Amino acid sequence: MKYDELKVIAKSMRKNILTMIYKAKSGHPGGSLSAVEIMTYLYYKEMNIDSPTDENRDRFVLSKGHGAPVLYAVLMEKGFIDKELIPTLRQVDSKLQGHPDMKKLPRAGVEASTGSLGQGLSIANGMALSFKLDNRPNRVFALLGDGELNEGMIWEAAMLASHYRLDNLTAVLDHNGLQIDGKNEDVMTIMPIDKKFEAFGWHVIKAEGHDFNSLEKAFEERKSIKDRPAIIIADTTKGKGCSFMENQAGWHGKAPNDDEYCKAMEEMGDIGDKIKGGGLNG
Repeated sequence: MKYDELKVIAKSMRKNILTMIYKAKSGHPGGSLSAVEIMTYLYYKEMNIDSPTDENRDRFVLSKGHGAPVLYAVLMEKGFIDKELIPTLRQVDSKLQGHPDMKKLPRAGVEASTGSLGQGLSIANGMALSFKLDNRPNRVFALLGDGELNEGMIWEAAMLASHYRLDNLTAVLDHNGLQIDGKNEDVMTIMPIDKKFEAFGWHVIKAEGHDFNSLEKAFEERKSIKDRPAIIIADTTKGKGCSFMENQAGWHGKAPNDDEYCKAMEEMGDIGDKIKGGGLNG
């Protein structure tokens, strides 16, 4: 698939993310929008995941579970989840919970229930170790948030992955520089991220998280690394694609109002006059 085609998919995902959160009147747009290109590349270029029930598929774990809308958006584009569910985000008993719930979508590509930050990488470790012990070719990918690196459990998981030489495990860091309370360096500095992971025995790759060419180079480099886990540190912009949300920590966890939703849709090439009729489904 060509980059121009991936850009079309990414644009559709952004519209659906914003519509989900707008309809719910709550949610996490900033960190969902920052991960759109990463998720698009993973699901359309990198992972073996033509079917969410194929036992030979690669596995994906959204460790930053509050970014659930970006996971739902890419699963919708793949046809694993019906777009008719867009208005149901975060409703009681909805399949689209505010954080991924594998019991709600057991056969649609949600591999793990996440949301308590730090736990997703450990879940991914377990999957990867299981595949190694069974001599299976499946790979495991985990998307981390940079604020999530404040959690000690991340570093315990990093030690384990290195100890067991989990070369079938790839972490991708959505490095947008912000968390709910502000800039990472103000809340709890996580720098230097690359040196920390290298000290824990990981291979470190850097990429531009909104550039498909840069992401492709990063994932190709990862394929050449054996006998150790790898992390791709992808520099991103929180709220990417929505001018008034970009690089604003205040948009970590709030929904756009009517005017903001209309402005966002207009910026993406659509008029925002479909609000009362159910929103835009991409």
